[in-house]
Amino acid sequence: MKNFLTNMRKYLIWALAIGFLAIGLTALIRSQPETKNARVYREIIKYSPYYIDKRVGGLNIKSREDEEFKEKPDNIQLFHRLDELEKSWGKTHLKLKNSQLLILDNNGSTLTTFPLENQDEIDFVHRFYGV
Repeated sequence: MKNFLTNMRKYLIWALAIGFLAIGLTALIRSQPETKNARVYREIIKYSPYYIDKRVGGLNIKSREDEEFKEKPDNIQLFHRLDELEKSWGKTHLKLKNSQLLILDNNGSTLTTFPLENQDEIDFVHRFYGV
């Protein structure tokens, strides 16, 4: 019995370290946002009303259009919630004509057009924004 407790103490610290490492890696993987096409997303994000506000108290999602809008999801859900908001905005503010992406304002008027250069960019707009 004494030998068993000695062995248990020896392996307990390693088991706890592996357990905490596994929990940390799982949280990191779950918090990752969806993959995005960098060139297209960088252009669209200029017109998206949602952004991440970094403060001492943590990260918030705010809107440039609505001063009252403020969401404070937990850290694991932050990027997933931002993606949801951007997707819902994109369904009403983005249109695809041939290989041109039209970015619309709230009234449906075209703000700008953005040329999509390849099929990967077109697929990204279809997959991420549902356009």
